[in-house]
Amino acid sequence: MTPHILCVNGGALLHTASGLRFVNPPLGGAKYCNAQIDDYQGLPRRSFPHSPPLRLALCARFSHPAGVLSGTAGFGFWNDPFLMTGLRAPMLPRALWFFYAAPPSDMRLAVNTPGHGWKAAAVDALRPDAMAALPLAALALPLMQNERFYRRVWPYFERRFRIAERLLGEDALVGGMCAWHDYVLNWEPETTRFFVDGRLVLEAPSPRGPLGLVIWIDNQYLAVHPGGRLRYGLVAKSETQWMEIDDLHLET
Repeated sequence: MTPHILCVNGGALLHTASGLRFVNPPLGGAKYCNAQIDDYQGLPRRSFPHSPPLRLALCARFSHPAGVLSGTAGFGFWNDPFLMTGLRAPMLPRALWFFYAAPPSDMRLAVNTPGHGWKAAAVDALRPDAMAALPLAALALPLMQNERFYRRVWPYFERRFRIAERLLGEDALVGGMCAWHDYVLNWEPETTRFFVDGRLVLEAPSPRGPLGLVIWIDNQYLAVHPGGRLRYGLVAKSETQWMEIDDLHLET
């Protein structure tokens, strides 16, 4: 991996005795702050470096528990659909990663999974069956704000968009996010398996490549609901927050 560093408005990468710490300092919610490494900056999506089979393994811990840690954070692979690192056309998402989002983030992609928290997750909204379902999804959007209709109909689109999520609570994370845990993501052509401390926590249909590796912590939030509600913004951090990783391995 050839890493690219993206540190914005006080975000920093610090070498520690046990690894690499991604730091967000105390700040207001007026400016975007990010500490990130990735391997796709400046590349067109067709040249992103990774396709299956691929195994990502690392150890990680956080400065604050879920709900206290603010913004978003995580590690894994995606297609950078939102113009975060270059002038590319906006795109529907493909991702497989361990992903954290704190309130007011509320991304209810899976009916039976909360819209925030520390998750294992996968999505591929660019598959042919997903693209074919988009016109129907657009027609259904006004009705999705009805909770009963949403819960009845959205699972159809979950399957088409290959959405799979698992909230990582105390059953998966003994000691919570602040303790060191081993995370493994096995990306195979058909199935991706997510492991925490050697235990399988999620098995999901694999997104297609190529995708880029990203590891980050920032102060943004996104609230999106299939009913059409969309909000984006930045949050304040009253104290320094960080994510620390160690023993990173990327193997084909």
